[in-house]
Amino acid sequence: MKKYVIHRLLQLIPVLIGITFLTFLMMHFAGSDAITEMYADKGAVSQEIIDAKKAELGLDKPFIVQYLSWLGGLFTGDMGVSYVSGKDIFETFISKLPATLLLTLLSIVATIIISIPLGILMAVKQNKVTDYILRFCSFIGNSLPNFFVALVLMEILAIKLHWLPVVSTGISLKSAIMPTLTLAIAMSAKYMRQVRAVVLEELSKDYVVGARARGIRENVTLVKSVLRSSMITIITLLAISIGSLLGGTAIIETIFMWDGVGKLAVDAITMRDYPMIEAYVVWLAIIYVVVNLIADLLYHALDPRIRLGDGK
Repeated sequence: MKKYVIHRLLQLIPVLIGITFLTFLMMHFAGSDAITEMYADKGAVSQEIIDAKKAELGLDKPFIVQYLSWLGGLFTGDMGVSYVSGKDIFETFISKLPATLLLTLLSIVATIIISIPLGILMAVKQNKVTDYILRFCSFIGNSLPNFFVALVLMEILAIKLHWLPVVSTGISLKSAIMPTLTLAIAMSAKYMRQVRAVVLEELSKDYVVGARARGIRENVTLVKSVLRSSMITIITLLAISIGSLLGGTAIIETIFMWDGVGKLAVDAITMRDYPMIEAYVVWLAIIYVVVNLIADLLYHALDPRIRLGDGK
């Protein structure tokens, strides 16, 4: 297992090089840069001032020189400074992580609490009134875009009832309620149907029929056997969501002014802040590799018949 983990982490290096190069290339061909965006709203600024600022930040150099310079800094632990704020990239990025981590944790917990029990209930009550109602709610929830759900929650919980602030007032549980609900509603609607499908598949297997024939209570079979067997599919779904959430849900963070890495990335893209964008891309790559690695290890723990890459 140790060899497998090391191998998967080493695979991250070419992945990082590939995606950072493509990101740098796309931003380079975007037709603008941080200095142009910075001076766009400041009226008439001489070309000499713009050129001097670009030279100071190295933006006057060829594309490949800029990329290799940044990549060399990355491998030596220096991610550079922001073209816009002038602050250290790593410190700025780290300062935004607590908000994203809190939102991720709350959203995943809320999704698990909602989707797994309701998904199991839908399977147990298959083709009954409860199942039809929950499937209808799941369909509606899965059809609504996140930004629309966010606006509806703002209108009801903040503007009409005055229970919550319209936008975030800091990293707090109260400010996190609406963005958490927005994310959890969409994820739960999708996962309820997935959980229902996998539980129904397990309930039709021979070991469940045998358990019923031996007089084992349905609840015991569901918890100890069916749910355990269903966890592989559930973990796969959660791994995808955790990676996405840790990457920062840009739209939701922007709507609620939640000061996480998603909003940071949107601001950096708007201002063509290349080093900040690259830091975000590196973070995404690391997150998806690590989350998928953890998911693979959990598969093996839940079902030892599943072999890892080293065959152990």
